[in-house]
Amino acid sequence: MAEPAPARPPVDLSAVAWPCRTERLLLRRVTPADAEAVWEVRHHPASHEWLTSSPPDRETYVADFDRPERLDHLLVVERDGQVIGDLMLRLTDAWAQAEVAERGLAVQAELGWVLHPDHTGHGYATEAAAELLRICFEDLGLRRVTAGCFAENTASWRIMERLGMRRESHTVADALHRSGRWLDSYAYAILAEEWRAGRTARGTI
Repeated sequence: MAEPAPARPPVDLSAVAWPCRTERLLLRRVTPADAEAVWEVRHHPASHEWLTSSPPDRETYVADFDRPERLDHLLVVERDGQVIGDLMLRLTDAWAQAEVAERGLAVQAELGWVLHPDHTGHGYATEAAAELLRICFEDLGLRRVTAGCFAENTASWRIMERLGMRRESHTVADALHRSGRWLDSYAYAILAEEWRAGRTARGTI
């Protein structure tokens, strides 16, 4: 039996040379000073329809903004100097058997995104999410990236499919929406080698 690959040094978002630029956008790590701008993105009903939590009032949200669990994995998206959305890039451990558990630490990531409704319809979310994949696989050297959403969140899962992610599961009535409805969920993923093959096929490498 071949020996498993050795554990790699741990990584976190500080390993990335922020900010990262795309053709039209700038992605950077969030700071406490971004609280008001992120509130403006998230408090709109069309923005938080599918988010895990609905933002409370402005004062509460801003006062509670600089929690480490938020700052550690949140990014903002700027267009011409204006914050138009935010992104989640959360490093996660792979499931592993006990004898090789250390080799599965922080080798994958979960992604998420939200854009202010005034800036949807221009491809910005897809552009930002595509850069997130590049960061994950090139800058952080991860092996797998996942994303999930309510099945009714068509805009989100279409982004995942445009990025070349595969739908790995469709779970039925497993997620409780704040409206009180039990909704279906989708889970998507892509491996580093699949992402590189897709880039090669598109002629972007």
